[in-house]
Formats: sequence, structure tokens, C-alpha cells
Amino acid sequence: MSDLKAAFEKAVADSRNLSQRPDNGTLLKIYALYKQATVGDNTEKKPGFADPVGRAKWEAWSAVKGTGNDAAMQQYVELIGSLE
Repeated sequence: MSDLKAAFEKAVADSRNLSQRPDNGTLLKIYALYKQATVGDNTEKKPGFADPVGRAKWEAWSAVKGTGNDAAMQQYVELIGSLE
């Protein structure tokens, strides 16, 4: 396993044990980077106005479209590290 993959998996585990809950904007960034790192570009259908949470998640994930898996993992690791 690569060092980046191991660091990413550790950051994912650490994200569940943060001392303070991040604000909603940061949570969306965490979600988007995780999805980009594990799934890739967003190809899901955009949720409707009746689902504002799903829509916000979709928009956050779409905002990082084109970011490579390794780059998304690195950004995720750095973001979680800055929150600890």
C-alpha cells in the first residue's frame, strides 16, 4: 500500500474523532474530497430543490471535478490534519 493511501485511510479514521465538529462548508469540502478520491468525478444526477442537503453535497463534489484521485487524497489528508 502506498504511503498516500495509508495516510488517506488514517485521515478518514481521524475524521470520525475530531475534537470539534467542523462548520458546514468544511464538512462539504471533506465530503467532496472523499468522494473524488474514492469514486472520481461526479456523474450522479443533480438532486432537485426538495433535497437541499443532497444538492449541496452534489455541488461540492462537482466543484472538485477533474481533480485526480491522488491529489484529492492529498488534499483530504491536509484538510483533516489542519482540523485536529
